[in-house]
Amino acid sequence: MPSQQRSDDDANLDEGPETPQAVGEAHESPEIVLRARTGWIAIDWEEMYAFRELFFFLIWRDISARYKQTVLGSAWAVLQPLIMMLVFCFLAFILKIPTPEVNGKQLPYPVFVFAGLIPWMLFSQGMPAAALSLLTNQHLLTKVYFPRLFLPLTAATVYLVDMAYATGIYAVILTIYRIPPAWTIVFLPLLILVTLIGTLGIGTILASLTLFYRDFRHIIPFLVQFMMYATPVFYAAPDMSKHRWFGYLLSLNPMYGIIDAYRAVILGAPLNATYLLISSISGLALLVFGLFYFRRTERRFADFA
Repeated sequence: MPSQQRSDDDANLDEGPETPQAVGEAHESPEIVLRARTGWIAIDWEEMYAFRELFFFLIWRDISARYKQTVLGSAWAVLQPLIMMLVFCFLAFILKIPTPEVNGKQLPYPVFVFAGLIPWMLFSQGMPAAALSLLTNQHLLTKVYFPRLFLPLTAATVYLVDMAYATGIYAVILTIYRIPPAWTIVFLPLLILVTLIGTLGIGTILASLTLFYRDFRHIIPFLVQFMMYATPVFYAAPDMSKHRWFGYLLSLNPMYGIIDAYRAVILGAPLNATYLLISSISGLALLVFGLFYFRRTERRFADFA
């Protein structure tokens, strides 16, 4: 009899998992299949919004670490544009670089050149930082998942802080020379956005290329130097009325028409709307292509990091 009771208990144990409730729960478990996506991949804005706290943390990390263990700290954000202004003023004195007239008066060269340095400092520092962001954060690429696009975005965005410093310095310079800003300065935030778009457009493309082909990190400084001479930072944009096609070619540089527009909206200088439109479209096209190229190559980042 004990053996018969034991066999009945075993039978009850075997029948336990076969209850309808257990079977229903087993069928309700979702099956998740992960497959590598090919081709051009769209930006997952919903995912980026879900990780928004990480985005702001990365910005704060880069801002706090940028001038860490330096003697002057954030004073470098003030000294850099001032030193560049002095260098360009010396070159202008030697080369006799002319400045445009506004309201019948010729602009002082420091006022003229600093208006171009405000967007140029954002581009010349933010673009290389975005281009090298994947190399400088290789340890993150191989350890934890997050939207990789945050790395070039935060690397360039932190330089908006330096831009704010430079704008404050420029306000002091305008006060010294007793030059009031034009009413069109209300469009300055829109130009800052366009500048950031042009900066990220080139930066995101180079970020992927630099990770796969390390030679590009040596090309970036030469690219910045070349673009400085091809952009009217320390000289006025030449009159291309007789050679319009050449002016249109130059304005394919995203910063060409933007820097000229900064002087127009702040000082009331003449504005070439065509150059601004071409440069803006060029920067936006580079950004769209850079974002999709970044997403297309993102699946291989961990292999090359």
